Amino acid sequence: MSLRIALVLNPLTLRRMGGEHAPFLARELLGNGHAVRAFGDVSGDIPQSGLEEDGDGGAAPLERHGLRGFEPDVIIAYDGHSPAAWRAARAARELKVPLVLVEAGFPPHGKPVERALRSVGRALWGGLVRRTVSRVVALDHAAERQATERGFRSEIVTVQPSGVDGGIFRPGLSSDVLHRNGINGRVLLHVGRVEPGRGIEVLIQAFARTLGRLDGWSLVFCGNGSFRPGARAVAERLGIGAHVHSIGINVEAELPGLLASATALLVPVLDDDVASLKIRRSMACGVPVIASDVNRLSGLVENDVTGLVVEAGDLAAWQRAISRFAADPARRARWGRGAFERAEERFVWPQVARRFEDLLQDLVAGSKAAGKWAGAGASAPEMELDEVGLQLPGLDSAALDAGVLAGPADEG
Repeated sequence: MSLRIALVLNPLTLRRMGGEHAPFLARELLGNGHAVRAFGDVSGDIPQSGLEEDGDGGAAPLERHGLRGFEPDVIIAYDGHSPAAWRAARAARELKVPLVLVEAGFPPHGKPVERALRSVGRALWGGLVRRTVSRVVALDHAAERQATERGFRSEIVTVQPSGVDGGIFRPGLSSDVLHRNGINGRVLLHVGRVEPGRGIEVLIQAFARTLGRLDGWSLVFCGNGSFRPGARAVAERLGIGAHVHSIGINVEAELPGLLASATALLVPVLDDDVASLKIRRSMACGVPVIASDVNRLSGLVENDVTGLVVEAGDLAAWQRAISRFAADPARRARWGRGAFERAEERFVWPQVARRFEDLLQDLVAGSKAAGKWAGAGASAPEMELDEVGLQLPGLDSAALDAGVLAGPADEG
């Protein structure tokens, strides 16, 4: 069944709240024959269906008839505290179609303005969104927990991880990045910001106690951050400076080859302030992962299948994990194969989109079979729409639709 699918986006948090999810999901849904339109995508990053012809034979502007004029069968919105979710909930109620909310979750630490904006969203339209949504798709277990804490009923929350582009990140790629930086042999790779509180010092100490003085092994940090000088100082103090490196790369051009050339990806984070995309990319390259047991990463790395799961911040546990990884080449190869197989089964975009498409088809079919709107709050009085409107004095509706209350678009 071909569907008309509306994606309602908050432009200023698009990269953070879902990252690649919206554009890649739209691409796959279009490829499967659905009509897809994006609302709030001011930068034009989301692929979508061609525009209908207007009455004069010219191409109609995308927003000429608006979200309601598109007459979607189902609406997808990102971040339940965003103005985009408020816009989507109002449209879903008026059109009596299912609303699917995608939750990427937010880091436990945030800038004061971000926390304030989330509070504004929770107070002004959070209740309306909760009463309207048919299903919440959490992109990881941290987002799942946050969704239930925010009042969404657990039975409508499901975890569906985001995807990875298997055409770009794949086994067998080569790279001259390591050679260019004078790095030879096996590489334990860390990708991401090098900041205090991210387990960097524990990782360096564990490396020093295991492989740090052995020829043929290097610990490589790829990323910027305020703790780069501190990490170098720790390595020098421990006498392993020659085997610890910090490098910079052109991420788009060089990251796939760098990941595929690594012996393992290490993710020593201490809490859920971490992006899981690098893990999915590493697995798609057939590279095993050693990662902390934080909630956001649970279910991504399978212990002794695709790598190792280690107690966050535990120096002895990280020391044991690195020793175990280094001791058996056959085991490393098995974990690499397992990582690639799991990525092909769960994380490449065609598989991710198929599961999402099945969910949409089920919701729309159920709604049509029942002959009425299948939202979680279908029985809520319709007057609540007007009540929400009355709670927004001084806030311009068009500004809300455009997402001007969103936080910055930098990716954590």
